[in-house]
Amino acid sequence: MVDSKTHWLGLRSKLKKYDVRLGTASAQDYVQDPKHLSFAICRYKFAAKMLVGMGHVIEVGCGDGFGAPLVAQGVRELICTDIDEEQLRDNRARLAVFKNINFEYYDFRENAYTNRADGLYLLDVLEHIFPEEEDLFMRHLTGSLRPHGVAIVGTPNATAEVYASSNSKAGHVNLKKGEDLRALCQRYFQYVFMFGMNDEIIHTGYLPMAHYLMALCAGPKQG
Repeated sequence: MVDSKTHWLGLRSKLKKYDVRLGTASAQDYVQDPKHLSFAICRYKFAAKMLVGMGHVIEVGCGDGFGAPLVAQGVRELICTDIDEEQLRDNRARLAVFKNINFEYYDFRENAYTNRADGLYLLDVLEHIFPEEEDLFMRHLTGSLRPHGVAIVGTPNATAEVYASSNSKAGHVNLKKGEDLRALCQRYFQYVFMFGMNDEIIHTGYLPMAHYLMALCAGPKQG
């Protein structure tokens, strides 16, 4: 006798069980605003698609590591850096199953990463860097890349701040409009390609109407 319940339960019983939990920030989103997780993972998917096939890649400001496995799936080695040592310890414990991801303390305001990377990305980081720290921070990013290196910078659009929560506004000390982000990245890279995002959709449309900005940068200017 054909029985769909028995068939499905048999398939499900063969799935490997992983004890993986969300980090602090992602868990808060899951409870309070779960749709935001879909926006966040699409930002990581864009970065992952742009960096696929690379050997050594760095994430700058990885937070709780929510999107790191998506990028790690397509690269040889992913170094996820942050300045929050407590969060990094938690990440190492929660995400130990991903063997090509390493979590390291690193402050790019202070130094460039000595083992230069093929690519790096920072999503929801630049808006937390004070303007007075920005130049040195960006110089250290370019100094962390090989001559052929690629960088992806994702940040909320200043034009969308009116819709942000009070908590977001308190943390966002360096928001950019689209043309401001382009001009900033052009000071440190030979080529800059701008994209906008609205919810899960990434596009090349009118940047002032985008909620989120993505700059794809190539050819780091050294020195």
